[in-house]
Amino acid sequence: MVAIRSAAPEDLQGIRSVHLAAFPTALEANLVDKLDGSGDVLISLVAEDCGRIVGHVLFSRMDVEADERVVAGMGLAPVAVLPDYQSRGIGTSLIHAALRLAEARGADIVFVLGDPEYYGRFGFDAATAAPFQSPYRGPHFQALVLRPGFKPPRSGRADYAAAFAELG
Repeated sequence: MVAIRSAAPEDLQGIRSVHLAAFPTALEANLVDKLDGSGDVLISLVAEDCGRIVGHVLFSRMDVEADERVVAGMGLAPVAVLPDYQSRGIGTSLIHAALRLAEARGADIVFVLGDPEYYGRFGFDAATAAPFQSPYRGPHFQALVLRPGFKPPRSGRADYAAAFAELG
């Protein structure tokens, strides 16, 4: 049975292995390492099956302003599941668990850069992210409001942690 739990320091190699297996390049695995090394990780959860890490999701710090006021924002990236474990709902469970934690920790909004169809299932959409200036603006740059009463701004800014730009 697959269990979801907070990542621990001893999980780093297993987490890296998941990202290397799930993606065609080391980009996402390197991103996790850089975010961890810079102290920008806010939420890191693993899916574990019989002591083996089979999935991972990470939420990192973001610098977000909405109508010239600072708001609590997080970035969802990356999320990965070992190929043999994909299509079993593990990625979905990881994202739902991380979103619950983000909300409990007071996040106002979460951003993601990804497939609108996939992330739309969680409530992310490009319209919510549209007022925010970002180098990633476009149909794949999406946001999900977590705090009830959070009003979409007329303008804003959403900057990912420096590790994202360093990957360029």
